[in-house]
Amino acid sequence: MPKVLQIHNRLIVGGPLLYVLNLTKFLEPDFETLLVVGEKEYHEQDAGFIAEKMGIQPLLIPEMGRSLHPVKDYKAYHKITEVIKRFKPDIVHTHAAKPGAVGRLAAYHMKVPVVLHTYHGHVFHSYFGKAKTQVFLNIERYLARKSTALVAISPEQKMELAHQYRVAKESKFHVVPLGFELEQFMENQEEKRKAFRTEFGLGDDEIAIGITGRLVPVKNHDLFLEALAFVLKNTTKKVRAFIVGDGVSSAHIQAKATALNISYSLSGDARQDRSIIFTSWRSDMDVINAGLDIVCLTSFNEGTPVSLIEAQAAGRPIIATNVGGVKDTVIEKETAFLANLADKQGFFSQLLSLVEDNMLRKCMGEAGVRFVTGRFGVKRLASDFRALYYSLLEGKIQLDRDMPPAFSQKRQEFSLRQQSGSRFL
Repeated sequence: MPKVLQIHNRLIVGGPLLYVLNLTKFLEPDFETLLVVGEKEYHEQDAGFIAEKMGIQPLLIPEMGRSLHPVKDYKAYHKITEVIKRFKPDIVHTHAAKPGAVGRLAAYHMKVPVVLHTYHGHVFHSYFGKAKTQVFLNIERYLARKSTALVAISPEQKMELAHQYRVAKESKFHVVPLGFELEQFMENQEEKRKAFRTEFGLGDDEIAIGITGRLVPVKNHDLFLEALAFVLKNTTKKVRAFIVGDGVSSAHIQAKATALNISYSLSGDARQDRSIIFTSWRSDMDVINAGLDIVCLTSFNEGTPVSLIEAQAAGRPIIATNVGGVKDTVIEKETAFLANLADKQGFFSQLLSLVEDNMLRKCMGEAGVRFVTGRFGVKRLASDFRALYYSLLEGKIQLDRDMPPAFSQKRQEFSLRQQSGSRFL
């Protein structure tokens, strides 16, 4: 069977990791897959337990960290070339910026037949200054020329990368939406909701608003706090907010809450009757979503936010900034309200309307479940990539003549399954 080398930057909680783990697990038996990862940073939440739970044992290359480090990056490049020599992949599929650079260069120089890269997001705005951003953009354009194909996770992201930033021609991009195992967010809702609300002392009449993700500048938690302050001043309902995650901006966010006269408590504090609870990282997002009533996202820049997909699977309405691929993960005004970054008042008002209207929350939540079930399932993700991988291999190699008969047979079997409608067998 054909071999795929997946290369990701680190095992940390978040959507990109789940995406990569699902590809590693669910492409069997058509493809043999090896996952290579780098070292996480000290402030990031380790997610090795997720890989272990899925029966996946990644190969660690410690030098392949997130930050730029010429010496370590050079070592990581050579270690990946050694992995390629031993594993002999037919496809190298990279994810995120650093693995995308180191991994694609190694694969190209080692003459791997197919070199593929997925953009889970990008760093072309809201991360660095203009000069540094241009350097990264030039590097990305160079790497795109070394790639067989590029994957965007939403149509919006594809258009942005192809036309706004001109990373590569539109024809080089393939859109493959994210896919996840969403059943856990739909099961045992009442039991999970009770567990969450008991843990934090929430009454049945309290509205719980949550935001999930790394506490870093690009996530724009200031907007979340400003919107919360507006709601607290303009509603008679009891409201509690939850900030789920951790990161370098935690002190800033706490200082901002204090400046807005919003009381808060930290993970492990005895006092949980404050307006905001910082939970730090949690691994039980199915329980978190079940306990919340509204889910927010306030980012300056996003690829395809997994927190919104999971929230909809749990039947929770959303209020989010209209950036990146956000609008491709929701149905505006049906499962979510979206506000432009410049329209703070619009964001405030839409959040208030969700707090005030119980029926609106219920209807949007039910619509969300229907929407994500068919669009973002893991079986669809695996089927899409099987088709893409075979298509790219056929474009590079004359399979029937040059590859072992078993390889060609696998491709033919998959084609027959697609033709018969059995996409997920």
